[in-house]
Amino acid sequence: MTITWLGQSCFKIQSGDVTLITDPYNSEVGFKLPRLTADIVTVSHDHFDHNNVAGVSGENGEPFLISSPGEFEVKGIFVYGIQFWHDKSEGKERGVSIAYRIEAEGISVAHLGDLGHTLNEEQVAQLDGVDILLTPVGGKWTLGASEASEVINEIEPRIVIPMHYKIPGLKVDVETVDKFLKEMGASKAEKLPKLKISKKDLPQEETKVILLEKG
Repeated sequence: MTITWLGQSCFKIQSGDVTLITDPYNSEVGFKLPRLTADIVTVSHDHFDHNNVAGVSGENGEPFLISSPGEFEVKGIFVYGIQFWHDKSEGKERGVSIAYRIEAEGISVAHLGDLGHTLNEEQVAQLDGVDILLTPVGGKWTLGASEASEVINEIEPRIVIPMHYKIPGLKVDVETVDKFLKEMGASKAEKLPKLKISKKDLPQEETKVILLEKG
């Protein structure tokens, strides 16, 4: 499996010859979405920095769009949509944000979308066994550094990849990743252009923080 970060909450997840894109953004964020082709597109919620489905083409026709809770199987990839909230008041401020649990190659990847609250016991159970967690950390509209750290400690993934934080060019008002790294004690987080991982290579002893360069 190969995971590439394209900025904000957009990732390209490749398993064999199948490609999944999460939360494609439009150019209002401050930079342009790369030219993308995918089999599957997931959208956590209907905001401009997460819902540019038109920016992703398919090999033959449109990619399979997933934008709701439920269970889906596309070309051997299993995707489970889980309804969370974009705020701390059960959606009264900013509505729903769907998290997606993506299963492929014996690896479980969870993309938390614009999660805006910490998790209760039932919600933690829905993410039990996740190996790689893609979590917002920039605050303002989503989890901030301390809240993201709390969620990570509850889920106990093998690898954490932060997203939805300030990088050069981004016009969305969020914080940088620095507070999160300090919160996690991860000043030596590994920086990679992309993550290539197999199940046997997942860390076993502790949660590893990986900072991906914007692709």
